[in-house]
Amino acid sequence: MTPTRSRSTRAARATTAAIAVGAAILAPTALSAAAEDPGPVDAGIFVEKVDGLPADFAAGVDVSSVLSLEESGTVFRDSDGQQTDLFEVLADHDVTYVRVRVWNDPYDAEGHGYGGGTVDVPRAVEIGRRATEAGLRVLVDFHYSDFWADPAKVHVPKAWAALTDSERADAAGEFTADALDAFAAAGVDVGMVQIGNESNNGIAGIRCESGSATDASWAPCVAVYEAGSAAVRASDYGDDALVALHFTNPENGRYATYAGILDRADVDYDVFASSWYPMWHGSLTNLTSVLRHVADTYDKKVMVAETSWAYTTDNGDQHGNTINTSTTPVYPISVQGQADLVRDVIAAVHAVGDAGIGVFYWEPAWLPVGGPADWASQNALWEQHGSGWASSYAGGYDEDARDWHGGSAWDNQALFAFDGTPLESLDVFRYVRTGATTERVPTSVEKPEVDVRLGDPVTLPSTITVRYNDGTQETASVTWGGALSWIRGTGTYRIPGRTSTGVDTVATVRVRAQNVVVNGSFEDADTSMWDLTYSVASGDNAIKTTGNATDGSRAVAFWAGTPFTVDLSQQLTGVPAGTYTLSATLHGGDQTGTDLNIWAWNETSGTRSTPVWLAGWNTPTTFTVPDVVVGDDGLVKVGAWLSLDAPAWGVIDDVRLEPTVTATTVDTTALQAALASADAVDRDAWTPESVAVLDDAVASGRVILAAGQPTQQDVDSVTALVTDAVDGLEPAATATPTPTVTPTVTPTATATPTPTTTPTDEPTSTPTTTPTSSPTTTPAPTASASASGPAITAGRTTVRPGDTVTVTVTGVAGSQVEVGVASTYQRLATVPVVGGTATATVTIPTTLSPGLHHLQVRDATGVVLAQVEIRVAGASLATTGADLAAPLATGVLLLLLGGAAVVVATRRRARAGRATA
Repeated sequence: MTPTRSRSTRAARATTAAIAVGAAILAPTALSAAAEDPGPVDAGIFVEKVDGLPADFAAGVDVSSVLSLEESGTVFRDSDGQQTDLFEVLADHDVTYVRVRVWNDPYDAEGHGYGGGTVDVPRAVEIGRRATEAGLRVLVDFHYSDFWADPAKVHVPKAWAALTDSERADAAGEFTADALDAFAAAGVDVGMVQIGNESNNGIAGIRCESGSATDASWAPCVAVYEAGSAAVRASDYGDDALVALHFTNPENGRYATYAGILDRADVDYDVFASSWYPMWHGSLTNLTSVLRHVADTYDKKVMVAETSWAYTTDNGDQHGNTINTSTTPVYPISVQGQADLVRDVIAAVHAVGDAGIGVFYWEPAWLPVGGPADWASQNALWEQHGSGWASSYAGGYDEDARDWHGGSAWDNQALFAFDGTPLESLDVFRYVRTGATTERVPTSVEKPEVDVRLGDPVTLPSTITVRYNDGTQETASVTWGGALSWIRGTGTYRIPGRTSTGVDTVATVRVRAQNVVVNGSFEDADTSMWDLTYSVASGDNAIKTTGNATDGSRAVAFWAGTPFTVDLSQQLTGVPAGTYTLSATLHGGDQTGTDLNIWAWNETSGTRSTPVWLAGWNTPTTFTVPDVVVGDDGLVKVGAWLSLDAPAWGVIDDVRLEPTVTATTVDTTALQAALASADAVDRDAWTPESVAVLDDAVASGRVILAAGQPTQQDVDSVTALVTDAVDGLEPAATATPTPTVTPTVTPTATATPTPTTTPTDEPTSTPTTTPTSSPTTTPAPTASASASGPAITAGRTTVRPGDTVTVTVTGVAGSQVEVGVASTYQRLATVPVVGGTATATVTIPTTLSPGLHHLQVRDATGVVLAQVEIRVAGASLATTGADLAAPLATGVLLLLLGGAAVVVATRRRARAGRATA
């Protein structure tokens, strides 16, 4: 594990002794199992305890942007909302380590900072000093670059540009030594030093290709690792500081290769560190596996040096976020989702065994700066103080920054709210040691996405998965709204639905003309229909699974350390004569070449093409070639040609050749006015039932606006539907509604529209009954799951394990139902249904943990028909027969005295440090 801190104090040793005495008094007492392990604490989030987590397991964060943020006016607060020092907040939330990146010279010739915190050695030392003052250890992360270093960015520091590879290694050693001298002189408690950042493809401007890594090809980079490590060992920190090497992309299976090369070269290092981001890096099971292999095979410690997740899709500044509404949510985008992620990554590293030493969250405090909607003031701060990911001044060093400089792409992944108040997800570092529980509520619901070929029926699932904040999930039946029946032709449609338990969802239906390209998204393993040639062969150049794919998980990937070309094509036969549109999506960056295009060729049209480009990371772009005419011979060839210089990278995905479908021309003025009127409604002033009717009408109206081939009758009919729903709103019992605005344009259709017959070349669907109103939240303890569905009641809703409860459900179809309890579902009884009613008396399992749970009624297929909340109280100590008062009082007193000593000693050191600064 991480080395014990050498700067122990007399106060700390006294505190340990006091705690030990208190523990010794408590230990012999005949406590019940519940008292020995108090179980999860009450909180605002669920966190499953990670059993056996060592006391010195590193709970780390990287806050390298902090100085620039503070210079830009950002403030941090404690949990009470009081302004305070960031590092004190981190320490109070059981963070134990701070990681700080170090760039060599992040300034242009005029001294303007590059941004991203502009973290040179002096600024990194200041961050380390403040962390140490708050009682936190420090991990120093050397990038050996003047700006960002990662697999796609291997830039040489400006001062080293003329050096040979071996001279750069020597320079890296000297730079490391000098920097660590500065950290030591400032009294920074450095516990770990990282030699390189995500250095899969090189370090210090030396490229060592990961896809074809060999002992020989990696030798120049190995020399840098060795020089950096030697500098650490020779520093004042010596063997008290662990040496870490940091890589990423655990999903590509190359860690064994890297570790083998390092072992054969006898590189002196302690920790093999990995990044793991859920949207890019595969499964946690795989992460544990590849780290365990390194740990067991080469006797190395392992950890995760970077991870994070979003709590909101809101954007705190005028710069786009990495995780946004288009991101497929691996975890719920919520505070609970952040906590789930951190807990799961900690568990994955701990599962390696004793070699798993810690997890670091990346930039949890990178908050937005300036006014929330004022780009000008924000940009001025990004430029002046470097509080965005890159300033424009970095463009001369990093080409990406030239075009894509700006603010924080990470503000919605912080563990702080935009105003600097800590989110409860910051407490996960504490909760993983105890567990935490709260009210069980839905956190996410399955949102189906259905791709339909034009002319085929649209079928949506009858059940979906609902996930809860305690990590459990259930299958619930779902009713889709009437908007489904208004789909007309090609387009992307959003269809609202509601589950039997009152959870709202939405389905996305994409209706497209038939794609005549075979395996255009490369998801099928058989890619023999494609001709693909790379001028440079490597493991990076292949049709493969990649986090950069834009449609599914596979794409044509490319990258090389030298100039290269990509030639992709497919010959199509038997294509019906007609006019088509070719499209393809590219996602990549670091483009330097200009000879890039997608094209189609046949005897009828000749060659038709369009230029394409790589717009940058997380910016996939779709390009089209219109008017591809296919003749009676049915022959056409499609493809892409890319001629690129290193280090361009990216993917080609979702290649499509579709019949050109002409959109119909209709007048939607009245419909848009009706929808505007509906949007202005004060929803709280009207009954839920009438608002539900309005919502369904509005959804139908938006479907028609998205339709590719609606008729004017469709538009007029749905306009009347929306208008009638607004006019039909019924006042709530205790509300005085504000009159709504009547649309200025009166639709010509009747008040009760009938959808027109769908043409045979458009998708058909079976219209569903408009759902009746149901609660918008999880049902209250004795509430019906929906106004028209089964209703459930429980004899009591506060119980203890072993108690009995009588459950009655009415409005049930079928001959029998199953009664059970969830969080993790357990069947308790199967009972007959008589006259639509079933009654059962069930026993609450003795294994059920304290907290909120649900008694559920399910049908024979396991679908939840209705549920009611129950609160399970913990077992009473009075029932154990143990006399605990005297030893508990004495032990707790000593424990409190020990805790007080910790607080006093820590704060005293902090005050002393400030006085001498």
